[in-house]
Amino acid sequence: MDNSREQRLLRLSIGITLLVGVACVAVGVLMQSQAIAFDGFYSLVDVVLTAGSLAVSHLVTSEGSRRFQFGYWHLEPLVLVFNAAVLTVICSYGGFTALHGLMTGGHELAFGFGAAWAAVMGVASFAMALYMRRESRALGSVLLQLDAKGWFIGGAISLAVLVGFVLAAVIKGGPLDDWTRYIDSAVLLLLTLALLPLPLGSLWQALREVLQLAPDALDQRVRDVMESLVQERGYLEFTSYVAKIGRMRFIDIHILVESSRPLGDMGDVDEVRSEIARRIGSDIRVEWLTIVFTGRREWL
Repeated sequence: MDNSREQRLLRLSIGITLLVGVACVAVGVLMQSQAIAFDGFYSLVDVVLTAGSLAVSHLVTSEGSRRFQFGYWHLEPLVLVFNAAVLTVICSYGGFTALHGLMTGGHELAFGFGAAWAAVMGVASFAMALYMRRESRALGSVLLQLDAKGWFIGGAISLAVLVGFVLAAVIKGGPLDDWTRYIDSAVLLLLTLALLPLPLGSLWQALREVLQLAPDALDQRVRDVMESLVQERGYLEFTSYVAKIGRMRFIDIHILVESSRPLGDMGDVDEVRSEIARRIGSDIRVEWLTIVFTGRREWL
C-alpha cells in the first residue's frame, strides 16, 4: 500500500501546526489570554500527536516481521486511543483553568487585537480542517481524519474566542463593563464543554477496534453473502468471524461440507473463494480474508 501522499500531508500538517501553536502561545502569554494560550498549547500537543500518526503511517506500509507477523495494523487504533485520550485531558484541564479564572475574578484584555488574531487563526484552522477532511475521504485514512478533527477543534476554539472578544469589545465601557473581566475564562469554559465530546467519540471508536468488537455492518454483510452461497451450493453450514483493526479488515470463514463430497481440483476451490470475495466486496489491500473448507464440524 502506497501511503506516501498520506505521509506528505501529515508532515505538512505538523509544520503548519507548529507555527500556529508557537504563535498562539506567544500571543496568549503577551495578552494574558487563557483562551488564546489554550489554543496554542492545544496546537503544540497536536504536533506531537500528529508526529506519532506519521510514524504509524510508515509502519503500516511494511510487511511485518517475525515478531509482528500480522503486520502493524494494530498500532493505528492504539495511536488513535492515545491521541483521543490526550485531547480529552487537555480539554478537561482547560475547563479547570477556566473555572479557576472565573472564581478568582477574571482579568482585563485588549479585546480588539484578540478578536483580530482569533479571526486569522480561525480561517487558517478551518481551511486546513476542510482540506484534510477531503484528503482523508479520498485516501480512506483514519489518521488524516483524526488530523482534520484536530484542525476543526482548533478552528472552533478560534471562532469562540472571536465571538467572545467581539462581545466584550461591544459592552466594554457600558453598564456591563464589569463583566468583561470574565469573558476570556467564560469563553474557554464553554469551549472545553463543547469540544470534549469530540475526542471522547474518537476514543470510543478506537477502543472498539482495540477490543476487536465486530463491526456490525461488515458482520451482517458476510453473513448475508454466506447464507446465500451455502443455500445455492448445498453446503451444510458455515461460521464467520470479522474484526476491523485500523484500516485492515480481518474476515475468517469456515464452510462445512459433507466429508464424502468432492470439491473439485484446487482451481475449483479457489474459484469459490474468489466468488465469495467478490460478493463481500473484498479489497486485498486492506483485508485479511481466510476461507476454509472442512468436513468435520469441530473445525468450524
